[in-house]
Amino acid sequence: MTTEQMPGRVVPTLEAVAARAGVSRATVSRVVNGSPKVTAEVVAAVERAIADLNYVPNRAARSLASRRTQVIALVLPESTAKVFADPFFASIVQGVALALADTEYTLNMVISSETNPDKTRRYLMGGNVDGALVVSHHSGDHSYAQLGASLPLVFGGRPVSESEHSSYYVDVDNVAGAQVATQHLIDRGRRDIALITGPQDMPAGLDRYTGWKQAMSQAGLDTSLVAYGDFSPASGSDAMRRLLADGRRIDGLFAANDQMAAGAYSAIHEAGLSIPGDIAVVGYDDDNFGLMSSPPLTTVHQPSIGLGEAMARVLVRLLAGEPVDRVTLLPTELVVRQSS
Repeated sequence: MTTEQMPGRVVPTLEAVAARAGVSRATVSRVVNGSPKVTAEVVAAVERAIADLNYVPNRAARSLASRRTQVIALVLPESTAKVFADPFFASIVQGVALALADTEYTLNMVISSETNPDKTRRYLMGGNVDGALVVSHHSGDHSYAQLGASLPLVFGGRPVSESEHSSYYVDVDNVAGAQVATQHLIDRGRRDIALITGPQDMPAGLDRYTGWKQAMSQAGLDTSLVAYGDFSPASGSDAMRRLLADGRRIDGLFAANDQMAAGAYSAIHEAGLSIPGDIAVVGYDDDNFGLMSSPPLTTVHQPSIGLGEAMARVLVRLLAGEPVDRVTLLPTELVVRQSS
């Protein structure tokens, strides 16, 4: 017998996974429980079978049916250094905690291993949690989306791939936010407005580039002053230096986050230029990097705490069996300071 009946569907068993992977039931059990006494080749075969069959360990199925764990995981598929250095993640954690404070759910934070992401998948599917929130600057990679058929999941950020649009996610309207930021510079009389954007495999990098380009195109302005960073201050400095080294006139800059804007500040000052006299600068996020910059940075406020709260509320409603929109978009707001 390879399957069990549950209301509305047939659930694969350990035996079914073993048959698909061509191994014994005991071997599958060892893989599911994270035993180190299994070769990487066998682990890969079992995990392929688990994914193909959408298998959930029995204890996890019982847990999901009864909601007995009362635990929600916040999965951060980033390096530990990035998580603890970036204020974005602290705000997300704060928002999630606020939303769960009046519920019976406990929050577990999981920093997903970059070298062994399957370890996190096994944890999520092992009956340890009732549902999960997944948030990353690489949020376009909905690499955990395949688990959504068996475990309620909500992502922070939209998927890049059209094929992954079945995911539940919460995001801000990055295109509109970037348009407003760029239009602000245009309204200030700036015409040669450069962009420092993030990697184009990230939704924030893509969408903020799109918003800048749309505003520039609508004003009939040049859209070729573009450099790329990775959302870190150092990448903002490097990108600004490349833009300035090109020798073309620049009187405005939109940086796709405040960290890169702060890095651009140093390159602008190194070149003997002033802010906003020579180059007006607008960032995105409204975090401490913008507040601590001199002059204080004009920026687009991204409600990061609100993003965390909204993600948690969507997941709690999913766990309660309530109808939920697959997409929740939060508005942004321009915060004008002395840099523009």
